[in-house]
Amino acid sequence: MLLAHKIELRPTPEQAIYLDKACGSKRHCFNQLLAHFSKPENKWSKSLAYQYYINVIRKEFQWYSEVSSRITRNAIDDLDNAFSHFFRRLKLKQKCGFPRFKKKAINDSFALRESAKFDCIGRELRLEKLKTRIEMRQALRFQGTTKQVTISKRAGKYFASILVETEDYNPNDNDRKQSVGVDFGIKELAVLSAGVVFAANQKLKANLKKLAKLTSTLAKKIKGSNHRAKAKLKISKLHFRIANQRQALLHELSDYLTKTFDVITIEDLNVKGMVKNRKLSRAISDAGFGTLRQLIEYKAKLRNCVVVVANRFYPSSKTCSCCGKIKENLTLAERIFACECGLCVDRDLNAALNLDKYGQDRLQPDLKCASEQSQTVDLFTASVLTV
Repeated sequence: MLLAHKIELRPTPEQAIYLDKACGSKRHCFNQLLAHFSKPENKWSKSLAYQYYINVIRKEFQWYSEVSSRITRNAIDDLDNAFSHFFRRLKLKQKCGFPRFKKKAINDSFALRESAKFDCIGRELRLEKLKTRIEMRQALRFQGTTKQVTISKRAGKYFASILVETEDYNPNDNDRKQSVGVDFGIKELAVLSAGVVFAANQKLKANLKKLAKLTSTLAKKIKGSNHRAKAKLKISKLHFRIANQRQALLHELSDYLTKTFDVITIEDLNVKGMVKNRKLSRAISDAGFGTLRQLIEYKAKLRNCVVVVANRFYPSSKTCSCCGKIKENLTLAERIFACECGLCVDRDLNAALNLDKYGQDRLQPDLKCASEQSQTVDLFTASVLTV
């Protein structure tokens, strides 16, 4: 099993200079290759890219040798991956974006994809051509063989994502409940059919005034000045903090669901269409529904859970969880679902109960097919015995 652990690094000033130089070398090599193969006379080929890298780029820019050669060499693999996606979308007649040049201080990163080029001992990380070991905030979570490491920089901080091949992951799947339905929303992030409610944590909304003030300050700074760089870093740190706060809540919810229930039924939300609503787009983006679904799905796979995704047009909110009647004229303003059968319940809880039933029905075996299969087996056994 391959698992990754992302750890914050605490480099010294000299080590930070090396990491910045490595990010810059990889970005520069990627842009040089893209500029060469963007010309009409040069057709993309990975083997031709490697020859151009060895015969031209490394000879012209000798300062590449100050960092590990695999850092710049891996730029070929990254560009090959970008071109592969471009040609695939072009073949399928989809919207295909041509590979773009990388910009400084935007998603700065580099990777070492050979285990001999780095190692991790305790809370220290060794990188090739770096004389000293970098201190990590915590030790590696998994025991096993390290495969690759990706160093990234965001908001002035450095992170190492270490990929490990391990067999010691032991999911705690004892004493779990059978199933649950989960209704996502803006007012409450998630309402479970079990009655548990996870409140919304809209940190972007809470920091809008501070963000507007910092943006206004940045606009007054002279481009290229140190004051502008400091103001830009403050905005990056604020966005990074908001993202971490959102991520913490999403991890808490996904961890609770996959640890507590065997079957989890969620909605197939059309997030791309939902954000077109101008009044709710910011709140929907701040909730992180897409990320939440990804976290639930990958943690469920690790913990042997089953995730059922309800049909996008399934009327979970409009259907009575007691009698099954559909209430067509239910508006968003109605927070209480009242049915003719006498049921009066919160609309989100009603939707969660319907999703739970949907998941249970989807996982029930088809009795007709099972009986037909058993009859076929009996006939086959009888024919074998006759022979």
